[in-house]
Amino acid sequence: MANTRKKHSAEFKAKVALAAIREEGTIAELSSRFGVHASMIHGWKKVLLEGTASLFARSSGGTTEATAVEAQLAPLYEKIGQLTVERDFFRKRSGP
Repeated sequence: MANTRKKHSAEFKAKVALAAIREEGTIAELSSRFGVHASMIHGWKKVLLEGTASLFARSSGGTTEATAVEAQLAPLYEKIGQLTVERDFFRKRSGP
């Protein structure tokens, strides 16, 4: 018999991870209360703790990300412009 995997929503994961951080019970108690394996709770708790720093760094880091994306897109737009000019040139030379 094949086991079916449960797919938990992000809200559920956050709820369980917050309960683990708040120490509303032991991991074993939380595991039985929410019906998930203890290792999943540990993983979700770790993801939550690692991700909270990015919430506070977003205000200054957002401009850096936008600049990086813009730097990657600039050569691509340049190439698109060059190819458009070449296409138009050859279209005019080949006739109507």
